[in-house]
Amino acid sequence: MNDNARWVHPLGTIADRGWEVAVDEAVDGWQHTGLYAGRLAAGERREFAPDEWEHVVVPLSGTVTVSSEQDEAVLSGRASVFAGPTDVAYVARGRGLTVLAHDGPARVAVCAARASGEPTSSFRHVPATDVPVELRGAGAASREVRNFGIPGVLDADSIIACEVITPAGNWSSYPPHKHDEEREGAETELEEIYYFEVQVAAGSPATESADPVGYQRVYGTDERPIDVLAEVRTGDVVLVPHGWHGPAMAAPGYDLYYLNVMAGPGDERAWLICDDPAHGWVRQTWEGLDVDPRLPLGGTR
Repeated sequence: MNDNARWVHPLGTIADRGWEVAVDEAVDGWQHTGLYAGRLAAGERREFAPDEWEHVVVPLSGTVTVSSEQDEAVLSGRASVFAGPTDVAYVARGRGLTVLAHDGPARVAVCAARASGEPTSSFRHVPATDVPVELRGAGAASREVRNFGIPGVLDADSIIACEVITPAGNWSSYPPHKHDEEREGAETELEEIYYFEVQVAAGSPATESADPVGYQRVYGTDERPIDVLAEVRTGDVVLVPHGWHGPAMAAPGYDLYYLNVMAGPGDERAWLICDDPAHGWVRQTWEGLDVDPRLPLGGTR
């Protein structure tokens, strides 16, 4: 049995209200996280009414202005998601927000999570220079993680978000891991959204017919089965309600980007994972290996 039809959403298949991607509670079986992504023409705006969801605005390309009540921030963007980190803005639950394409066309993602506690921060602008860039893994498992929305970097109620860049030919989200049950100090229950973009790698002798592509794997336990093996392109989404997920595979010749959005029902906002015991030993093979010299792919700002 293959669950791609339920949990894999190619670009445009879950569009709504002008967004090319719209993941929220309207998706069957989805409860805690949301994502809206799409293009804005110069001067175009999108609005979110106050509700029980908190948001993080992430420019994918171009510059946007985010306003909420008396607060406003211009988010200096980038040429593409592969060009380096970007400014982001956080807006707490109970506050509306507006996203405006600032001085030209832009592409933007708005991450969301259902929140219930008293906000520790109502509005925050995180400049790209304050985004921690982590080089994770080694060898062919090297990847770049931009941790703009994790605990310890961004104060929030529920949402956890980051970006991952995987150079052509490498594997990330590896070894496969899960976070679908509450086990104190070991694992937290989190839904997860993967939003993908793919590009031809620098220096590749690609032709006009090149079709940048990557792959994503999700599989379950005997008690909670799920079976996803997806070919992904720019704008595609894979939802992970539970189960082991990984690897995310960058095909040779094509760099892979994904934006992760996580949240769950637990009181603790923490990103605690456990490796699939069949594959966790792979971490030991990284000892003595260098991080892929192509990273960080877009440099830091």
